[in-house]
Amino acid sequence: MKLTGIHHVTAITGQAPENVAFYTKILGMRLVKKTVNQDDVSAYHLFYADAAGNPGTDVTFFDWPHVVKNRNGAGSIARIALRVPSREALDWWSDWFAEKGIENQGVVEEGGQAKIFFSDPEGQELALVNDQGVPGGIPWDRSPVPAEVGIRGIDSVLLQVIDLNPLARVLTQVMGFHQVNEYQAASDPKHQVVTFATGTGGPGAEVHVDSGPHEVLNRLGRGGVHHVAFRTPDDVEQLAWRERIAGAGLEVTPVIDRYYFKSIYFRVPEGILFEIATDGPGFHADEDINHLGERLALPPFLEPHRDQIESQLIPLPTAG
Repeated sequence: MKLTGIHHVTAITGQAPENVAFYTKILGMRLVKKTVNQDDVSAYHLFYADAAGNPGTDVTFFDWPHVVKNRNGAGSIARIALRVPSREALDWWSDWFAEKGIENQGVVEEGGQAKIFFSDPEGQELALVNDQGVPGGIPWDRSPVPAEVGIRGIDSVLLQVIDLNPLARVLTQVMGFHQVNEYQAASDPKHQVVTFATGTGGPGAEVHVDSGPHEVLNRLGRGGVHHVAFRTPDDVEQLAWRERIAGAGLEVTPVIDRYYFKSIYFRVPEGILFEIATDGPGFHADEDINHLGERLALPPFLEPHRDQIESQLIPLPTAG
Protein backbone atom coordinates (compact mmCIF):
# COMPACT_ATOMS: atom_id res chain seq x y z
CA MET A 1 0.00 0.00 0.00
CA LYS A 2 1.62 3.23 -1.19
CA LEU A 3 0.46 6.76 -1.82
CA THR A 4 1.16 7.33 -5.50
CA GLY A 5 1.89 11.06 -5.37
CA ILE A 6 0.26 14.43 -4.85
CA HIS A 7 -3.43 14.52 -5.79
CA HIS A 8 -4.03 18.28 -5.53
CA VAL A 9 -3.03 21.36 -3.59
CA THR A 10 -5.67 23.79 -2.30
CA ALA A 11 -4.86 27.45 -1.69
CA ILE A 12 -6.82 30.60 -0.81
CA THR A 13 -7.72 33.55 -3.01
CA GLY A 14 -9.62 36.69 -2.13
CA GLN A 15 -10.00 37.79 -5.76
CA ALA A 16 -11.68 35.02 -7.72
CA PRO A 17 -11.97 36.88 -11.07
CA GLU A 18 -8.30 37.87 -11.01
CA ASN A 19 -7.38 34.36 -9.89
CA VAL A 20 -9.14 32.84 -12.92
CA ALA A 21 -7.41 35.30 -15.24
CA PHE A 22 -3.94 34.55 -13.85
CA TYR A 23 -4.10 30.76 -13.75
CA THR A 24 -5.79 30.37 -17.13
CA LYS A 25 -4.40 33.26 -19.19
CA ILE A 26 -0.90 33.62 -17.68
CA LEU A 27 -0.14 30.07 -16.50
CA GLY A 28 -2.31 28.51 -19.20
CA MET A 29 -3.98 25.93 -16.97
CA ARG A 30 -7.51 24.76 -17.67
CA LEU A 31 -10.36 25.69 -15.31
CA VAL A 32 -11.74 22.16 -15.07
CA LYS A 33 -14.26 22.68 -12.30
CA LYS A 34 -16.11 25.78 -11.11
CA THR A 35 -17.96 24.72 -8.00
CA VAL A 36 -18.35 25.82 -4.37
CA ASN A 37 -16.65 24.96 -1.12
CA GLN A 38 -18.90 22.19 0.19
CA ASP A 39 -18.32 23.37 3.77
CA ASP A 40 -19.01 27.04 2.89
CA VAL A 41 -21.26 27.27 -0.16
CA SER A 42 -20.98 31.08 -0.24
CA ALA A 43 -17.43 30.62 -1.59
CA TYR A 44 -16.22 29.37 -4.94
CA HIS A 45 -13.95 26.33 -5.14
CA LEU A 46 -11.97 26.63 -8.37
CA PHE A 47 -9.91 23.79 -9.87
CA TYR A 48 -7.13 24.38 -12.43
CA ALA A 49 -5.48 21.36 -14.04
CA ASP A 50 -4.40 19.72 -17.27
CA ALA A 51 -6.72 19.11 -20.23
CA ALA A 52 -8.67 16.32 -18.49
CA GLY A 53 -8.34 17.34 -14.84
CA ASN A 54 -6.20 14.31 -14.06
CA PRO A 55 -5.21 13.66 -10.44
CA GLY A 56 -1.80 15.13 -9.76
CA THR A 57 -2.40 18.19 -11.95
CA ASP A 58 -4.94 20.11 -9.83
CA VAL A 59 -4.25 23.42 -8.12
CA THR A 60 -7.44 24.55 -6.42
CA PHE A 61 -8.60 27.68 -4.62
CA PHE A 62 -11.17 28.60 -2.01
CA ASP A 63 -12.43 32.15 -2.59
CA TRP A 64 -12.39 33.83 0.83
CA PRO A 65 -12.04 37.59 0.25
CA HIS A 66 -12.42 38.56 3.91
CA VAL A 67 -9.56 36.54 5.42
CA VAL A 68 -6.20 38.11 6.30
CA LYS A 69 -3.24 38.12 3.94
CA ASN A 70 -1.13 34.99 4.23
CA ARG A 71 2.22 34.96 6.00
CA ASN A 72 4.39 31.90 5.46
CA GLY A 73 6.42 30.58 8.37
CA ALA A 74 6.71 27.57 10.59
CA GLY A 75 3.69 25.32 10.09
CA SER A 76 3.02 26.33 6.48
CA ILE A 77 2.84 24.80 3.04
CA ALA A 78 4.98 27.60 1.71
CA ARG A 79 5.27 26.94 -2.02
CA ILE A 80 3.65 24.97 -4.86
CA ALA A 81 6.04 23.76 -7.55
CA LEU A 82 4.58 22.99 -11.00
CA ARG A 83 6.07 20.79 -13.73
CA VAL A 84 7.20 21.78 -17.21
CA PRO A 85 8.85 19.34 -19.64
CA SER A 86 12.37 20.71 -20.23
CA ARG A 87 14.99 23.37 -19.59
CA GLU A 88 14.00 24.91 -22.93
CA ALA A 89 10.46 25.23 -21.58
CA LEU A 90 11.80 27.16 -18.58
CA ASP A 91 13.60 29.53 -20.94
CA TRP A 92 10.29 30.08 -22.76
CA TRP A 93 8.57 30.80 -19.44
CA SER A 94 11.27 33.28 -18.45
CA ASP A 95 10.56 35.26 -21.62
CA TRP A 96 6.77 34.91 -21.17
CA PHE A 97 6.94 36.22 -17.62
CA ALA A 98 9.05 39.17 -18.74
CA GLU A 99 6.45 39.95 -21.42
CA LYS A 100 3.58 39.71 -18.90
CA GLY A 101 5.35 41.63 -16.12
CA ILE A 102 5.60 38.66 -13.73
CA GLU A 103 8.56 39.30 -11.41
CA ASN A 104 11.14 36.51 -11.18
CA GLN A 105 14.91 35.99 -11.08
CA GLY A 106 15.08 33.80 -14.17
CA VAL A 107 16.14 30.17 -14.22
CA VAL A 108 18.10 29.08 -11.13
CA GLU A 109 19.51 25.76 -9.95
CA GLU A 110 18.32 24.35 -6.64
CA GLY A 111 18.64 20.82 -5.32
CA GLY A 112 19.88 19.55 -8.67
CA GLN A 113 16.87 20.97 -10.54
CA ALA A 114 16.36 23.97 -12.81
CA LYS A 115 13.56 26.20 -11.48
CA ILE A 116 11.87 29.59 -11.81
CA PHE A 117 10.48 31.13 -8.62
CA PHE A 118 7.59 33.60 -8.84
CA SER A 119 4.31 34.54 -7.16
CA ASP A 120 0.73 35.04 -8.25
CA PRO A 121 -0.87 38.51 -7.82
CA GLU A 122 -1.88 37.72 -4.21
CA GLY A 123 1.58 36.56 -3.18
CA GLN A 124 1.06 32.80 -3.47
CA GLU A 125 4.59 31.42 -3.81
CA LEU A 126 5.05 29.25 -6.91
CA ALA A 127 7.83 27.61 -8.88
CA LEU A 128 8.18 26.03 -12.29
CA VAL A 129 10.47 22.98 -12.34
CA ASN A 130 12.06 21.09 -15.23
CA ASP A 131 10.67 17.55 -14.89
CA GLN A 132 13.13 16.32 -17.55
CA GLY A 133 10.41 14.77 -19.66
CA VAL A 134 9.02 12.36 -17.06
CA PRO A 135 5.45 11.58 -18.25
CA GLY A 136 2.87 13.88 -16.71
CA GLY A 137 -0.43 15.56 -17.45
CA ILE A 138 -1.40 16.79 -20.89
CA PRO A 139 -1.61 20.61 -21.27
CA TRP A 140 -4.84 21.99 -22.70
CA ASP A 141 -4.62 22.71 -26.42
CA ARG A 142 -6.85 25.80 -26.09
CA SER A 143 -4.43 27.41 -23.65
CA PRO A 144 -2.57 30.63 -24.52
CA VAL A 145 0.60 28.75 -23.54
CA PRO A 146 1.92 26.39 -26.25
CA ALA A 147 1.33 22.77 -25.28
CA GLU A 148 4.96 21.82 -25.81
CA VAL A 149 6.05 24.09 -22.93
CA GLY A 150 2.84 23.91 -20.87
CA ILE A 151 2.39 23.03 -17.21
CA ARG A 152 2.00 19.27 -16.81
CA GLY A 153 0.95 19.06 -13.18
CA ILE A 154 2.26 19.46 -9.66
CA ASP A 155 5.94 18.75 -9.07
CA SER A 156 6.13 19.09 -5.27
CA VAL A 157 5.26 21.20 -2.26
CA LEU A 158 7.58 22.97 0.18
CA LEU A 159 6.72 22.72 3.88
CA GLN A 160 8.22 24.89 6.61
CA VAL A 161 8.58 23.55 10.16
CA ILE A 162 10.70 24.30 13.19
CA ASP A 163 11.57 20.69 14.04
CA LEU A 164 12.09 18.22 11.18
CA ASN A 165 12.04 15.01 13.23
CA PRO A 166 8.33 14.74 14.22
CA LEU A 167 7.18 15.45 10.67
CA ALA A 168 9.80 13.11 9.20
CA ARG A 169 8.55 10.31 11.45
CA VAL A 170 4.97 10.77 10.21
CA LEU A 171 6.07 10.93 6.58
CA THR A 172 8.31 7.84 6.76
CA GLN A 173 6.81 5.63 9.47
CA VAL A 174 3.11 6.33 8.89
CA MET A 175 2.76 7.50 5.28
CA GLY A 176 5.47 5.41 3.62
CA PHE A 177 7.68 8.22 2.29
CA HIS A 178 11.47 7.88 2.12
CA GLN A 179 14.19 10.53 2.17
CA VAL A 180 15.82 11.09 -1.22
CA ASN A 181 17.75 14.36 -1.11
CA GLU A 182 19.01 17.28 0.95
CA TYR A 183 20.02 20.69 -0.39
CA GLN A 184 20.45 24.38 0.45
CA ALA A 185 17.58 26.70 -0.43
CA ALA A 186 18.46 28.99 -3.33
CA SER A 187 16.90 31.97 -1.55
CA ASP A 188 18.91 31.49 1.67
CA PRO A 189 21.81 29.01 1.99
CA LYS A 190 21.22 28.87 5.76
CA HIS A 191 18.00 26.99 5.08
CA GLN A 192 18.58 23.26 4.60
CA VAL A 193 15.78 21.46 2.72
CA VAL A 194 15.16 17.71 2.98
CA THR A 195 13.22 15.92 0.22
CA PHE A 196 10.90 12.98 0.87
CA ALA A 197 9.31 10.88 -1.88
CA THR A 198 6.38 8.49 -2.08
CA GLY A 199 5.50 5.80 -4.60
CA THR A 200 8.07 5.73 -7.38
CA GLY A 201 9.23 9.24 -6.44
CA GLY A 202 10.21 11.95 -8.86
CA PRO A 203 7.98 14.73 -10.25
CA GLY A 204 4.57 14.78 -8.61
CA ALA A 205 5.57 12.57 -5.69
CA GLU A 206 7.81 14.72 -3.49
CA VAL A 207 7.50 16.79 -0.33
CA HIS A 208 10.34 19.22 0.41
CA VAL A 209 10.77 20.25 4.05
CA ASP A 210 12.58 23.41 5.14
CA SER A 211 13.18 23.09 8.88
CA GLY A 212 14.71 25.41 11.45
CA PRO A 213 13.96 28.36 13.72
CA HIS A 214 11.93 30.40 11.26
CA GLU A 215 11.35 33.99 12.30
CA VAL A 216 7.54 33.80 12.36
CA LEU A 217 4.77 31.26 12.70
CA ASN A 218 2.50 30.68 9.74
CA ARG A 219 -0.63 32.85 9.48
CA LEU A 220 -2.88 31.28 6.88
CA GLY A 221 -4.77 33.63 4.57
CA ARG A 222 -5.11 34.96 1.05
CA GLY A 223 -2.11 33.93 -1.01
CA GLY A 224 -1.38 30.86 1.11
CA VAL A 225 -1.91 27.11 0.87
CA HIS A 226 -4.73 25.55 2.88
CA HIS A 227 -3.79 21.87 2.45
CA VAL A 228 -2.08 19.29 0.27
CA ALA A 229 -3.78 16.06 -0.80
CA PHE A 230 -2.09 12.79 -1.67
CA ARG A 231 -3.32 10.13 -4.10
CA THR A 232 -4.75 6.72 -3.33
CA PRO A 233 -6.37 4.66 -6.09
CA ASP A 234 -9.66 3.63 -4.51
CA ASP A 235 -12.01 3.50 -1.52
CA VAL A 236 -10.53 0.29 -0.15
CA GLU A 237 -7.01 1.65 0.15
CA GLN A 238 -8.32 4.94 1.51
CA LEU A 239 -10.04 3.12 4.37
CA ALA A 240 -6.82 1.23 5.04
CA TRP A 241 -4.95 4.53 5.18
CA ARG A 242 -7.54 5.92 7.58
CA GLU A 243 -7.03 2.95 9.90
CA ARG A 244 -3.25 3.28 9.69
CA ILE A 245 -3.29 7.01 10.44
CA ALA A 246 -5.68 6.63 13.36
CA GLY A 247 -3.58 3.74 14.68
CA ALA A 248 -0.56 6.04 14.73
CA GLY A 249 -2.40 8.35 17.13
CA LEU A 250 -3.28 11.08 14.63
CA GLU A 251 -6.80 12.49 14.60
CA VAL A 252 -8.35 11.76 11.20
CA THR A 253 -11.78 12.62 9.80
CA PRO A 254 -14.30 10.07 8.56
CA VAL A 255 -14.36 9.55 4.80
CA ILE A 256 -16.02 12.59 3.20
CA ASP A 257 -17.61 12.18 -0.22
CA ARG A 258 -16.65 15.22 -2.31
CA TYR A 259 -18.48 13.69 -5.32
CA TYR A 260 -15.46 14.10 -7.63
CA PHE A 261 -13.31 12.14 -5.16
CA LYS A 262 -13.46 10.95 -1.56
CA SER A 263 -11.30 12.48 1.15
CA ILE A 264 -9.90 12.02 4.62
CA TYR A 265 -8.11 14.84 6.46
CA PHE A 266 -5.58 14.94 9.29
CA ARG A 267 -3.00 17.31 10.73
CA VAL A 268 0.67 16.45 10.97
CA PRO A 269 3.19 17.99 13.40
CA GLU A 270 3.11 21.81 13.56
CA GLY A 271 -0.48 21.83 12.34
CA ILE A 272 -0.07 21.31 8.60
CA LEU A 273 -3.25 19.90 7.03
CA PHE A 274 -2.93 16.77 4.88
CA GLU A 275 -5.61 14.99 2.87
CA ILE A 276 -5.70 11.60 1.19
CA ALA A 277 -8.02 11.60 -1.83
CA THR A 278 -9.16 8.88 -4.22
CA ASP A 279 -8.27 9.16 -7.89
CA GLY A 280 -11.92 8.92 -8.97
CA PRO A 281 -14.66 9.33 -9.99
CA GLY A 282 -13.13 12.50 -11.50
CA PHE A 283 -14.36 15.82 -12.86
CA HIS A 284 -16.20 14.30 -15.82
CA ALA A 285 -18.73 12.78 -13.36
CA ASP A 286 -21.15 15.64 -14.06
CA GLU A 287 -19.74 17.46 -17.11
CA ASP A 288 -18.66 16.48 -20.58
CA ILE A 289 -14.87 16.58 -20.83
CA ASN A 290 -15.10 19.12 -23.66
CA HIS A 291 -17.04 21.55 -21.47
CA LEU A 292 -15.39 21.26 -18.06
CA GLY A 293 -15.52 24.41 -15.95
CA GLU A 294 -17.88 26.35 -18.20
CA ARG A 295 -20.77 26.55 -15.71
CA LEU A 296 -21.24 26.31 -11.98
CA ALA A 297 -21.13 22.59 -11.16
CA LEU A 298 -22.88 21.42 -8.01
CA PRO A 299 -22.86 17.88 -6.62
CA PRO A 300 -26.32 16.28 -6.39
CA PHE A 301 -26.77 17.08 -2.71
CA LEU A 302 -26.33 20.82 -3.43
CA GLU A 303 -28.23 21.00 -6.74
CA PRO A 304 -31.63 21.68 -5.07
CA HIS A 305 -30.09 24.88 -3.62
CA ARG A 306 -28.63 26.16 -6.90
CA ASP A 307 -30.63 29.41 -7.09
CA GLN A 308 -29.70 30.42 -3.55
CA ILE A 309 -26.05 29.47 -4.03
CA GLU A 310 -25.69 31.28 -7.35
CA SER A 311 -27.24 34.44 -5.87
CA GLN A 312 -24.31 34.71 -3.43
CA LEU A 313 -21.54 34.34 -6.03
CA ILE A 314 -19.97 37.03 -8.18
CA PRO A 315 -19.69 36.38 -11.93
CA LEU A 316 -16.35 35.08 -13.17
CA PRO A 317 -14.59 35.84 -16.46
CA THR A 318 -14.51 33.34 -19.28
CA ALA A 319 -11.55 31.06 -18.73
CA GLY A 320 -10.94 29.95 -22.30
